[in-house]
Amino acid sequence: MFLTWHDWFAAGRVRQPELELVSRRPRRAASDVPLLFVHGAFAGAWCWEVNFLEYFAGRGYEAHAMSLRGHGRSRGRRALQYCSLDDYVDDVASVAGGFDRPPVLVGHSMGGLVVQRYLERGEASAVVLMASVPPSGLMESGLRLFMQDPILAGQLMMMHNLGPNMVDNYVARRALFSAGVPEHDLAHFAANMQPESQRAIWELYAGPAPRRRRMGEVPMLVAGAEDDSLIAPESIRRTARFYGVEAQMFSDMAHAMMLEPGWRDVADQVARFLEDSLPAA
Repeated sequence: MFLTWHDWFAAGRVRQPELELVSRRPRRAASDVPLLFVHGAFAGAWCWEVNFLEYFAGRGYEAHAMSLRGHGRSRGRRALQYCSLDDYVDDVASVAGGFDRPPVLVGHSMGGLVVQRYLERGEASAVVLMASVPPSGLMESGLRLFMQDPILAGQLMMMHNLGPNMVDNYVARRALFSAGVPEHDLAHFAANMQPESQRAIWELYAGPAPRRRRMGEVPMLVAGAEDDSLIAPESIRRTARFYGVEAQMFSDMAHAMMLEPGWRDVADQVARFLEDSLPAA
């Protein structure tokens, strides 16, 4: 859908559209620090709502999942194609600034890179990067996938340019999920996928890298999946080295770590990290 000049001008005046925030609160708090989950490309807050929000609320954490502008139930869908990664960073800053204390930021895939760029200008009590786009961007991963699996690379390029409705569930499984995800779950997850900003996709490949020297010291967990078709395990390990930590890798798991059958193993690792990193309530 193309915007008229009037629509674009009106959209440009909405500096901060209304954003969806899905929240779960614990019966008994384990920490006063809230958790804020940031989704990846083509997704929304729903991907955290399936498993992670209830799990962490049950562990005593105030858990929130946001939808970036133009995603999920957030406003801004008509101007989505013009959104940049900096716009998404603004969204994270807006939500994070509404808490009494700097939140723990949990970013997946594109959301992981958004979180990294947020750290150049905002505060966080801790950070979890899950199958995150590395600081260097997606160019290396894209070239690797093209050399190893050109058919899948071509299908993903079609999805990037035309939207997820242009590819079938088979492509979604190969790109995002392991063979252990049941067909009915795969169909449900695929139905919730949506178009992504072409500008943001381009910036994932060619945008400026986060600058480590501009970030404060913050506890960080870097986690990845051994069977990830999009972000190779070595890319995850390089991201961990960039931040001076050791990567936590999960076997028999693909890119969409929060939706995989083994999601609880990931959540348990994140919970242990939080227990070591955050003050008790």
